[in-house]
Amino acid sequence: MSMIAPEEAWRNAYRHPGPWDMRFPPLSLVDLFEESARRCGDRPLIDFMGRHYSYAETLDGANRVACGLRKLGYGAGDRIGLFLPNVPHYVAAYYGILKLGATVVNFSPLYTVEELAHQVEDSGTRVLFTLSASALLPTALKVLDGSRLERLVVGSVAGALPTAKSLFYRLFRGSEVAKRPDDPRIISFSKLIANDGECRTPEIDPETGLALIQYTGGTTGTPKGAMLTHQNLSANARQVARLDPQLSTAVDRVLGVLPMFHVFANTCVLNRTVATGGEIVMLPRFNAAQTLAAIERTKATALPGVPTMFQALLDNPKLGGTDFSSLRVCISGGAPLAAELKTKFEKATGATLIEGYGLSESSGVVSSNPYEAEGKSGTIGQPIAGTRVTLVDKADPHRPAPEGEPGEIVVSGPQIMKGYWNRPDADEAVFVTDGEGCRWLRTGDVGTIDEDGFIRIVDRLKDMIAVGGFKVFPSQIEAVLYRNSAVKEALVIGLPDSYHGEMPRAYVTLEDGEKLTGEELREWLNPQLGKHERVDQVVIRKSLPKTMIGKLSRKDLIAEVMAEQG
Repeated sequence: MSMIAPEEAWRNAYRHPGPWDMRFPPLSLVDLFEESARRCGDRPLIDFMGRHYSYAETLDGANRVACGLRKLGYGAGDRIGLFLPNVPHYVAAYYGILKLGATVVNFSPLYTVEELAHQVEDSGTRVLFTLSASALLPTALKVLDGSRLERLVVGSVAGALPTAKSLFYRLFRGSEVAKRPDDPRIISFSKLIANDGECRTPEIDPETGLALIQYTGGTTGTPKGAMLTHQNLSANARQVARLDPQLSTAVDRVLGVLPMFHVFANTCVLNRTVATGGEIVMLPRFNAAQTLAAIERTKATALPGVPTMFQALLDNPKLGGTDFSSLRVCISGGAPLAAELKTKFEKATGATLIEGYGLSESSGVVSSNPYEAEGKSGTIGQPIAGTRVTLVDKADPHRPAPEGEPGEIVVSGPQIMKGYWNRPDADEAVFVTDGEGCRWLRTGDVGTIDEDGFIRIVDRLKDMIAVGGFKVFPSQIEAVLYRNSAVKEALVIGLPDSYHGEMPRAYVTLEDGEKLTGEELREWLNPQLGKHERVDQVVIRKSLPKTMIGKLSRKDLIAEVMAEQG
């Protein structure tokens, strides 16, 4: 197979700083973190609701996490999970696990018991970090009792806050705090780090050492864990850092409101900011008013987010009174950015909003529009440095796409995953090797590349639905629907939504004699799904479209619904 890419455009008309074809030497995340800590020392790494944590303090916390885990009998190669929102515990635990030589497994705080238990089992996670929050601890406790998970490490949100806010939290938010049971399998975060932090970090080969298992999506079914090495993640952090033409001269203060369990934030907020010696203004969850206040209070310089966040900021009445002059760039990813939203946001704030693109399998980022040079609205920009992109035939990935026609986007670069955790069958389906022995990742997205090397996505091969930056698999919602004895057939499709980008909607037929309404079925279905998976409607129909061989046809249903909606 011959891969042909418009690489001359990226060599000669590259609009990002520096050369497109630069290389990124092997580097472990431990070395990346420790080098920044040595260089930055007392400078703030984290601003959490006004409380600051320096690089030196955070490194000390990571050392203590590593030593605490080692004393409990854990070490290199173990999988240790983070079931946490954006709190300082996340950063110390993340780098502490890596310093142990172990592998981080990210879990969404939105997961149900079933979702969390399945991925804990699939990954072989032995220890889980969480918080004494009523939204998290009860779920973690059920998984501890119902899986092979061995231990919980439980932190306190109040302990990470400034003194005045901590007191307020303890007095007035008692309903949000869950009591930690007296159980030898459960240890407090404070007890875990009650040591001197003096233990040896094992040798880590950046190119083979597994740093992170990042699940691409899934609840029950067969979710896939992307295996990301230290080099995958450190390279992507350095690649993203190089996108900023003012990085060496300007203040670098990133607003970290994207959830860090998501690969987008893991690279663009956490690892990238650590690599640059910048500061993370951390918020535990997205709230439009709090985000606007944080921009004003801290003079943040960058805001990575998903389109739904930027729409929510636009809709907030406090937007007009917020000073956005410190923001050099806002980066949108996770879902397509509507041209109308980009225009409205830039006009209302004066800030630049650019679109980028990436996947869990690519450590977060593949391409981006430029920060300051002219970009192209509606595209995902040019590849970031060190990244090759080309198009292959939609029906046969071993052949180049026909000239002038859209093709499946395939990617090669230092950030591309090692493979899927315990899924060699999935590896065979997602990787294609060219005649020169180069391995390319199939993205499942169909696109075009113009004469300037800008990439445009025009279609998707996969059925997944992008809901506010989360990937939702319709087949898994359908599997839940089929548990209801009244449901005969079910199809879930993603429909355009001005706020979320897309929303899942379910279409069903009922068994003969059943009188269930769509609203009754929706009320039964949604509590069994993760928050981002919940459907906006269940539509009951007399029939669903089928292919010639009798299979339900999602493609034809989408066409019918779009036609009905004009």
